[in-house]
Amino acid sequence: MTTPQQALIRAAARSNAEWCAVMGRAHGVASAFGGEAWAAARRTPVYYPDAVTLEPGADPEALVARIDTVSPGASVKDSFADLDLTGAGFRVLFEAEWIHRPAGVPVTAPDLAWDAVSDPGALRDWALAWDDGGGNAGLFRPGVLDDPETFVLAGRSADGRVVCGAVASRSAHVVGVSNVFGPPHAAWPLVLRAVGRLFPPLPVVGYEQGADLAAALRYGFEAVGPLRVWVHERPV
Repeated sequence: MTTPQQALIRAAARSNAEWCAVMGRAHGVASAFGGEAWAAARRTPVYYPDAVTLEPGADPEALVARIDTVSPGASVKDSFADLDLTGAGFRVLFEAEWIHRPAGVPVTAPDLAWDAVSDPGALRDWALAWDDGGGNAGLFRPGVLDDPETFVLAGRSADGRVVCGAVASRSAHVVGVSNVFGPPHAAWPLVLRAVGRLFPPLPVVGYEQGADLAAALRYGFEAVGPLRVWVHERPV
């Protein structure tokens, strides 16, 4: 029997995989959903996994066979933290928690304007703010704006600068929030206010770790289960 918590993790994993597929398409990387996992046959953009498990107990051999482990850095998002991929040459890169916030819970937003980015120039401004000088602003290509279920949320100061934001991905039962950036006391309330306005009947899910997890919990999220990200290490 599927418990409510397991159903939430399944929904969160599916939402996250759908967003990874959108990012992959923006970079010209094709991918496919299977019964146990979503996977891309060639390497995905930096920070994005090559596979995301959608069900517990996925077959490790079948999963690894669907991705490119020849190119450096292949990774797998183990959504239920129940795989052992060490035999296939992987190590755990990090662990995190899936998070969930029910629909309709009120939030006091900061005194910032927000909008959903709709053109490449505005996306570039958003990406530069998200990147904060890290050199990866080009990760967010205009193709992400072509997906009707993806919303790039920007919080703006009085002079129009992007100071916080996130990506919201609508799926069948939840809204997945990722790439949250900016001061937590401004970012989370603003993002939750925007998501509540755009998708009032849907709960919000995502995943976080460390200080970012603590911040999400302060704004009404609950941790609903662990995940792991595995990275492939090439033989020496």
